[in-house]
Amino acid sequence: MWAYILKRLLLMVPTLLGVLLLTFVVIQFVPGGPVEQMVAQLQGRDTGGEGAVARGAGYRGRQGVDAAQVEEIKRLYGFDKPAHERFAQMLGAYARFDLGKSFFHHKDVWELVKEKLPVSISLGLWTFFLSYLISIPLGIAKAVRAGSRFDALTSLVVLVGYAIPGFVLGVALLVLFAGGSFVQWFPLRDLTSPNWEQLSLWGKVVDYLWHITLPVTASVLGSFAVITMLTKNAFLEEIRKQYVLTARAKGLGERKVLWKHVFRNALIPIVTGFPSAFIGAFFASSLLIETLFSLDGLGRLGYESVIRRDYPVVLGTLYLFTLIGLVTKLISDLCYVWVDPRVKFD
Repeated sequence: MWAYILKRLLLMVPTLLGVLLLTFVVIQFVPGGPVEQMVAQLQGRDTGGEGAVARGAGYRGRQGVDAAQVEEIKRLYGFDKPAHERFAQMLGAYARFDLGKSFFHHKDVWELVKEKLPVSISLGLWTFFLSYLISIPLGIAKAVRAGSRFDALTSLVVLVGYAIPGFVLGVALLVLFAGGSFVQWFPLRDLTSPNWEQLSLWGKVVDYLWHITLPVTASVLGSFAVITMLTKNAFLEEIRKQYVLTARAKGLGERKVLWKHVFRNALIPIVTGFPSAFIGAFFASSLLIETLFSLDGLGRLGYESVIRRDYPVVLGTLYLFTLIGLVTKLISDLCYVWVDPRVKFD
């Protein structure tokens, strides 16, 4: 096992380097970088961050800006050095877990991630727990009642929910329940009210749940189908195996056969996905959901960083999330052995 873990850890290094190198190379050819944006601001042509793509397309050189100023701007952002030297310096910093400093927020990337993470954690964890707490019992019930009217009706419901994009459902929820054309039962934006600090403990809990209801509903509905159908198919496959027929032939009750014999084997493909799903809940932010409900999370941070060409944030978060993803994948593979001792590393 330890040899397998060591080999997987060593393979993470070239994978991580390849992802960073590919992204870094692509960045070198993307127009509208921070130097061009600063030059545009000095010329008074554009001072906003949302039009970075348009600025890149319309940039036509210095056009009157002093050459010394341009060189100073390049030194400010570190573009006075060759690309390979900048890449090597970046890798050295990442080896020390120094993700750099944002060009536009003027904060360390670590600080930005920590600031935005609570919103993403709120959405992700609620989505994770609600998805599994509802989908696994529902999948088991569908497997036990396979072919029944209950099975057909629930399949229709979860598949319709899967087919509706989260942001479309979010728009519908806002129109129906957040002061659109009908009632205003829920707030339009943020995770808490402005006076949240003055509320009692119970008041804070109620206020938080009041704000999080619509975003979580829009996020969680589409995730039911995959987990529910995976659970159902896994249980159906186990129920039809010979050892289940043998247990029934020995006179064991249906409940005992289901929970003592089928349950553990059927949950193997689901349990092994827990680590990646749980860790992903912290970082898998939805840009559209966050934008729709005015939530300032990692999804919006990533989008704004790309638009503004904030390369330290883009590359720093990419490095962090890729590293977490690779480690999580290793943990998921190790869970196979923990759940099913028949699995061998060789």
